[in-house]
Amino acid sequence: MNLTKRLHSCVQLEKDGRTLVIDPGAFSEADAGLGADALLVTHEHPDHFEEGRIRAALDATPAAQLWTVRAVAEKLSAAYPGRVHAVGHGDAFEAAGFDVRVHGELHAVIHPDIPRVANVGFLVDASLFHPGDALTVPDAPVDTLMLPVHAPWNKVAEVIDYVREVKPRQAIDIHDAYLADIARPIYDTALGNLGGAPHRRLGAGESAAL
Repeated sequence: MNLTKRLHSCVQLEKDGRTLVIDPGAFSEADAGLGADALLVTHEHPDHFEEGRIRAALDATPAAQLWTVRAVAEKLSAAYPGRVHAVGHGDAFEAAGFDVRVHGELHAVIHPDIPRVANVGFLVDASLFHPGDALTVPDAPVDTLMLPVHAPWNKVAEVIDYVREVKPRQAIDIHDAYLADIARPIYDTALGNLGGAPHRRLGAGESAAL
């Protein structure tokens, strides 16, 4: 499986000539979802779900399908009958040849006065875990953890402890559009020294074999 990092929380996975894209939101490239055989969306917030980009991807590839939380699925299911699937914690399915298992239920707390929305994480091929906007710990081993490094709902101590709890072979940054380049070395050093797993960050468009 090959991973290509797109902007912010969007990642593209390729295997056996097929492509899976997770969270092509408003902070990702305009074409981030195009060409995908399958799309996964963790939750409804616009930096993870941009309706126009999902529609463009589904229109461009008529066989493409989407798996997501119910709030997102309800916006698209009428326009794409049979191609949009609402999923929740404990579900398992095959998406374009990728085995996907769903973990988690709610977005992390931003503030007690802000209602929490549904959020799911996706464990792909029993290897890579994308948690969306939560620090969900799957009840299965994780080889590559896509790590939400900087967000309105977290602090670096929580991110470090999350890596320690999941115990992946490696952690690769996502949710990084808010983080200025000048501050990146601070996060890189803290996570690399304290997380207990090798930590990497990939630039937009940079790939890694998993």
